[in-house]
Amino acid sequence: MKKILLQIGLPVFLGLVIGLLVIVIKPEVAGFKEDNLTAFFSTLLNRSNLLGTGQVSYSHAVKKAAPAVVNIATASLNRSDASATPMPFRNSPDQDANRGSGVIVSPDGYLLTNNHVIQGAERIYVSMQDGREEIASVVGRDPDTDLAVLKIDLKDLPSIHLADSSKAEVGDVVLAIGNPFGLGQTVTMGIISATGRDDLRLNTYEDFIQTDAAINVGNSGGALVNAYGELIGINTLLFTRGGGNEGVGFAIPSRMAEFVMESIIKYGRVIRGWLGIESQPLSAQLAQAYDVKTNSGILISGVYQDGPADQAGLRRGDILTGINNISTSDGNKVMNLVAQVPPGTEVTLQILRDNQPVELKARVSTRPRMVN
Repeated sequence: MKKILLQIGLPVFLGLVIGLLVIVIKPEVAGFKEDNLTAFFSTLLNRSNLLGTGQVSYSHAVKKAAPAVVNIATASLNRSDASATPMPFRNSPDQDANRGSGVIVSPDGYLLTNNHVIQGAERIYVSMQDGREEIASVVGRDPDTDLAVLKIDLKDLPSIHLADSSKAEVGDVVLAIGNPFGLGQTVTMGIISATGRDDLRLNTYEDFIQTDAAINVGNSGGALVNAYGELIGINTLLFTRGGGNEGVGFAIPSRMAEFVMESIIKYGRVIRGWLGIESQPLSAQLAQAYDVKTNSGILISGVYQDGPADQAGLRRGDILTGINNISTSDGNKVMNLVAQVPPGTEVTLQILRDNQPVELKARVSTRPRMVN
């Protein structure tokens, strides 16, 4: 038996050793970029340190993420509405400037922040944790998600690793890093309270992560990071009765933020896919009328003439049950899903028509600028 174990175990061990040597000596062979090698081993060590132990400190995550989180101050063109405090309460200007936060997401100086942090700004001032300051330029804005991409020209910039926010789960520990009340960089901790919040009716495209990590005035545009110091969201707003934190804050997921950023950098604006449909939820009454279950899909209430869906043969009154076999019981999630499909891509629409399953082929086009 021992001989068999040795025969099996020795080759496996040698294979692991050889694999690690390849990664160290020739990282490109294993699919690693040289500048990502250190980050790989750092992340590996961080994750292994968390396994099987009770976590009593998140200082390693803060040290990893915090250098890439910046303070933002803007000089405004129009201060006539400076006293306005809309609900939910976002950044409000102090006597001289709006204050918020931002996150450096690439070593060449690209930053993510909220569009409302820089809206109406004449100058955008960025202050880093290491004391450096720079005036930022605006690469592009996306009011539909309340995101903006900025650029600063400094050397040796820290940047944060973007995690896949779709893997975040309720109960995960998260840290909010930002500039609350203009005090300077501050870290708060909580958990993810909910994911996929898309019914706040604040932005055209919504898929918020909800957290009870304290998000206060000035945190907007800052980082929501996981226990490994990876970015999973851009903090954007809080619900409050009196202007302070009450444990209900929201962040734009990193997956959506990355899509917006890449499109802005490449095209100067966000290019989104579009099918040209209007929809409504299947209420109990509608489901009964169509003799289907309430969670079967979404009811097509309108089809834009000559749009992709119209050309594919979709009709008002059809029930859309899936796109490429991904279930579609939520109209907002359908819109988010289609938005990230590159224009020109053919998709398969699964529908119910007269309670019979039908499949249609539609070619996604570019969303017109003025269409919701």
